[in-house]
Amino acid sequence: MSPTSVSQVYSSGNSKGANQSRKTAALAVESGKIPPLLGASLAELTEWVQQQGQPAYRGKQLYQWIYEKGARSISDISVFSKQWRETVAKIPIGRSTIHYRSVAPDATVKYLLKLADGQIIETVGIPTEKRLTVCVSAQVGCAMGCDFCATGKGGFKRNLEKHEIVDQVLTVQQDFGRRVSHIVFMGMGEPLLNFDNVVAAVKCLNQDVGIGQRNITVSTVGIRNRISQLAEHQLQVTLAVSLHASNQRLREELIPSARPYPLGELIAECREYVRSTGRRLSFEYVLLAGVNDLPEHAAELATHLRGFQCHVNLIPYNPIQEADYKRPTPNRINSFVAVLKEKKIAVSVRYSRGLEADAACGQLRRSEV
Repeated sequence: MSPTSVSQVYSSGNSKGANQSRKTAALAVESGKIPPLLGASLAELTEWVQQQGQPAYRGKQLYQWIYEKGARSISDISVFSKQWRETVAKIPIGRSTIHYRSVAPDATVKYLLKLADGQIIETVGIPTEKRLTVCVSAQVGCAMGCDFCATGKGGFKRNLEKHEIVDQVLTVQQDFGRRVSHIVFMGMGEPLLNFDNVVAAVKCLNQDVGIGQRNITVSTVGIRNRISQLAEHQLQVTLAVSLHASNQRLREELIPSARPYPLGELIAECREYVRSTGRRLSFEYVLLAGVNDLPEHAAELATHLRGFQCHVNLIPYNPIQEADYKRPTPNRINSFVAVLKEKKIAVSVRYSRGLEADAACGQLRRSEV
């Protein structure tokens, strides 16, 4: 919801109506009817300030304070008059608070962020010399139930709103004191089950925060028809599809939610996505010792992936307390890679950052460890 709708709650921001405006704002905030300003475009913010009786240039100032200076409340915006700040002080910008922060030896930082309703989500900042990547969550919890993933063990609470997704990036950017360059939707939740908010957040992160779409990756375990729906938006993001198995039987064991969506149908939808968008697609494959890491699994996987533009990211399993899986040996990983390369499948091995802080792939569980 854009802040334009906020203006419907208010009278104009003149002094005569200021007291009534503040009372109306307080009631609206308490009832949850006022949408946050974060996530709005420059045009929307400009329209909103004008509807509050302010000059148009205040919209640009508001936009800069939200997206560039990281304002957490309207009271922080010192270029606005004290009177007007008091009038609209109850309108939320939409920022979370850092509930917990943990730093791994490799400098990866795990954040537990507290949202306005008290829910906790995890976000991860992954720095290198040239990049700062943010692993963002799309939901509070996850309903997919992948057997090797800590997030799914905690169940599903709700979808995140657009501003709650964008806020994660601004929080990491402010905490590190440097620009975020890359974003991966690989945190808590299934992004394509929160389709509208994720697409809206991608556009906001691109247009308002200034992150190129080609530096944004959206990961999905595969939701019927949602990949095709994403293709219709013609975004320049990288789509990463989590397979984790080379056949339907094994995939159902590891990902219970895969039962109604056969692997062959998923692959066909992926092929159509590549044809429609012209974008190379990535496949994620968590390697579990003795489960899905045998040479025959690699050969079977290759049969599905021949003939279209894709790349396989192999992820050696990151241990969680809730499951008894093991990480494959280096020799087993190398053998799996060799089979895929022999079959002319582009492949790489991705060792997750933040393992010691429980911030690695599959470990996000909203825990203070």
